[in-house]
Amino acid sequence: MTDGSAATLADFDEPYGLLARLRSREPVAWVGVLDGWLVTRRDLAMEVMNDAGTFTVDDARFTTGRVVGPSMLTLDGPPHRRHRTPFAGPFRLEAVRERFSALVAEETERLIDGIGPAGRAELRRSVAGPLAAAVVMHALGLRGTSPAVVLGWYDGIVAAVDGLTRGSPLDDRGRASFAALRDALGPALEREAGDSLLAAVAGDAAGLEREEVISNAAVLMFGGIETTEGMIANAVAHLLAHPEALERVLADPRLIAGAVEESLRLEPAAAVLDRYATRDVRFGGAAIRRGDLVRVSVTAANRDPAVFTDPDRFDLDRPNAARHLAFARGPHVCIGMHLARLEAHVAVGRLLARLPGLRLEPGHSPAPRGLVFRKPPELRVQWDAPHPRG
Repeated sequence: MTDGSAATLADFDEPYGLLARLRSREPVAWVGVLDGWLVTRRDLAMEVMNDAGTFTVDDARFTTGRVVGPSMLTLDGPPHRRHRTPFAGPFRLEAVRERFSALVAEETERLIDGIGPAGRAELRRSVAGPLAAAVVMHALGLRGTSPAVVLGWYDGIVAAVDGLTRGSPLDDRGRASFAALRDALGPALEREAGDSLLAAVAGDAAGLEREEVISNAAVLMFGGIETTEGMIANAVAHLLAHPEALERVLADPRLIAGAVEESLRLEPAAAVLDRYATRDVRFGGAAIRRGDLVRVSVTAANRDPAVFTDPDRFDLDRPNAARHLAFARGPHVCIGMHLARLEAHVAVGRLLARLPGLRLEPGHSPAPRGLVFRKPPELRVQWDAPHPRG
């Protein structure tokens, strides 16, 4: 029996040993519990992501599409370009910096102001998640809705996607979360273009129906929150678990960007990407049939020793950390990666600057969990007397 056929869902809570064995013995392995092929080698992962003609997202089984409907995330070829193009411009690097830099800085400071006096907090839901939600709300023009409510919708959508990946049916919570988001986005689409990124995009989205714009907005919401919350939580957890790296970053904040990239490599927030074979193909030693599910393990690809020396180590000086695949590659490269990086760099930098002695709560282990989306269930920390803004 191969490692893939013997794997259980529990094995994917701490999957690193299993993924390493598969990568070395069977880099494209049938994993029965996932009902699909799992790709674990970086070069093969790149081939899958770059070849939409052979490995497509355009399949009725694609989990995100089953929750929010057709979008740039669930289509390929001309339909994909039709959905993605109106959103691409506002998410270019310079446009992101111009539109979001001040907002991200102010919101980060406000959230740290709120937790500072307590001397302890659970950072995922006191800073990382609320920051991501506030930025997404601003982009989508969601007014009169609290970040807590938006995070609740996000939790419902993410849980539905994760449940579908595990073989469970789409639950009522997932349906209700998307329905509530859809209702809230309606008024945002009617506003003037200058009021929000979504309103501006909607005005330029020639050929997209209203429901298509909303489906893409839902993808931006849960993708934006998930990627950013996971990036911030994982980066802080990695630094707090490696005192020497933390000391260097505190002494030289310019190292934060590299620390975030190395954290993304070691623990990508989106651990698995789904594709479907459009034809029979021999790939990585496996005989894949048309219609088969092909899952790319980003976690495994990011720890491929053929590319990354000593791949299981958090290395602040790793020269090629940015070759990670945490934002995917090819036509479906993450449209919001510049915004996610901006938020992570600011949040990690300000947390370290304003919360002296930042450390994990004694006895707390922030080990990431999740089959599709990986981050600490909780990130409980303590600090000494906080520094004021400035």
